[in-house]
Amino acid sequence: MANVLFVCVHNAGRSQMAKAMLGGPHAAESAGTTPAERVHPEVVEAMAELGVDLSGSRPRKLTRGMAEWADVVVTMGCGDECPYVPGRRYVDWDLPDPKGRPLAEVREIRDEVARRVGELERSLAG
Repeated sequence: MANVLFVCVHNAGRSQMAKAMLGGPHAAESAGTTPAERVHPEVVEAMAELGVDLSGSRPRKLTRGMAEWADVVVTMGCGDECPYVPGRRYVDWDLPDPKGRPLAEVREIRDEVARRVGELERSLAG
């Protein structure tokens, strides 16, 4: 089992989707360097299409303790603001921010997040 932390700027889109999609025996958390007040409505809608309810999820501020908890830290656009903790595996996913995008584009981002989460799960199993 691995602890995986998904981090993006606002913790209101990409990292929330990734956390919701990680399965198996792994534990997931998500956070943002500058958290928004709520998960982006277009993200809530796109995830609801898959039967995942993010309407009650709340963006959280990234802390060093979260990074220390994680075995793997997946960053998505937070750059140098993400804390570096030696001994952790860091992966950077270059994905567009879904905020304010049309639902069709949010679906594409969601599906790419799902593909990458699947790859990550396979790498953790090996």
